[in-house]
Amino acid sequence: MEGREQFRLYHASSIDVPGPAVDALALVAKQNTVHLVIGVIERDGGTLYCTVLFFADDGTFIGKHRKLMPTAMERMIWGFGDGSTLTVVDSPYGRIGSVICWENYMPMLRMAMYAKNVALYCAPTADDRDTWLPTMQHVALEGRCFVLTACQIIRKKDFPDSMRVTLGDSPDALLMRGGSAIISPLGKVLAGPHFGEETILTATLDLKDIGRGKFDFDVAGHYSRPDIFKLVVNEAPMPAVTRKIDT
Repeated sequence: MEGREQFRLYHASSIDVPGPAVDALALVAKQNTVHLVIGVIERDGGTLYCTVLFFADDGTFIGKHRKLMPTAMERMIWGFGDGSTLTVVDSPYGRIGSVICWENYMPMLRMAMYAKNVALYCAPTADDRDTWLPTMQHVALEGRCFVLTACQIIRKKDFPDSMRVTLGDSPDALLMRGGSAIISPLGKVLAGPHFGEETILTATLDLKDIGRGKFDFDVAGHYSRPDIFKLVVNEAPMPAVTRKIDT
């Protein structure tokens, strides 16, 4: 029963998309004139999804991506996204997309994103290990795109008293150490990785580096072999129930 009650609390604190929380985030984007890419836990009926939301700098909500493949025990908590939210949105800075945490280890998903000409590849994660940065450098090199990866700083005291946390005894025990970074299309680390405390990472991006990088490598273009390899992507929504109304 304890697990069921914890799920109920998690479900109750998740957000509807669209909904009031989305409206509040849209206002933040508008007031600060920023393109906002942010992770949320989305509630849809009785199912939760690990989701990224996209907002334009005028506050318009322009799309979402649901994680396709929850990892390990996440599958007991989150639903599976479908191909209808392989979202890439336009911006004055190039096309923006997001791939969540260990989705980045799915080669076919990465290829689908590269084929959408993603320029700013956002990779929120809960992986704070040393192996994450080289993964992100690989993605940047493979996709010839800028990679912006964000990982949380979480301490035991950040959890409510009602939540059992077994990792560490001190309120300041570090449960997730961060590691956010910004990486260029040729794999150069422009900012980060930053560990141990909250921060805001910034970098000046030369968007022409994308074109320079594709001189000798375009994985979804001149460096592909479609006569040998072909990826087919199903981007149709896959609801459990569809309704047919006779006319």
